[in-house]
Amino acid sequence: MDKFLTTKALFPHGYGAAEELLNNSEYPWEILKDIGSFIEALGNKLPESDYIRHPGNVWIARSATIAQSAFLGTNIIVGPGTVIRHCAFLRGNALIGNNCVVGNSTEIKNSILIEEVETPHFNYIGDSILGYGTHLGAGVITSNIKSDRTNVEIRASDDRIKTELRKMGAIIGDLVEIGCNAVLNPGTVIGVGSRIYPLTMVRGYVPSHSILKQDGTLLAIKA
Repeated sequence: MDKFLTTKALFPHGYGAAEELLNNSEYPWEILKDIGSFIEALGNKLPESDYIRHPGNVWIARSATIAQSAFLGTNIIVGPGTVIRHCAFLRGNALIGNNCVVGNSTEIKNSILIEEVETPHFNYIGDSILGYGTHLGAGVITSNIKSDRTNVEIRASDDRIKTELRKMGAIIGDLVEIGCNAVLNPGTVIGVGSRIYPLTMVRGYVPSHSILKQDGTLLAIKA
């Protein structure tokens, strides 16, 4: 399997609050099924001086900002300095790290935003992991289930990697920039520092430090 798909390769800036979970994985999609139980265990260890516990296993950092119109379901941690904006919909099993932005009408379920992640406008993030410093343009969608409901496979070069997961959205490496209204198909993996043009349909693995255009053109980012 491609070494560039490993957890260490995709998240070189670290794992934030998810360190214990991600550090035990070779490939990041392996931990998607464990996010809920990990959040519950981690939440019970968080200091009351820094976090407020709410019903439904919801822990909010005292320095976080939560809009009154935001919905927070169950098994959720919101880290220090993070902003949850108007009408954000955190369904459940969401670990939102430090200094993130979850914006207007953005929906998140069973996902990790590691740190400094911005999902500011009309995004859907399901069964996904977003690395440090990632930014999603308005309307970006991580599609997490195939139309035929079969298990998700990851296309990398000529390989098809079996995940044994019925639901998997996108694994987005550190410092990725994704343009408005891009759709990331189930099993998308985007390498560190890459850029996705607006309106692009993404499938499979996008190498690190690449530009993917709407017509499928893939270019290397020049140093």
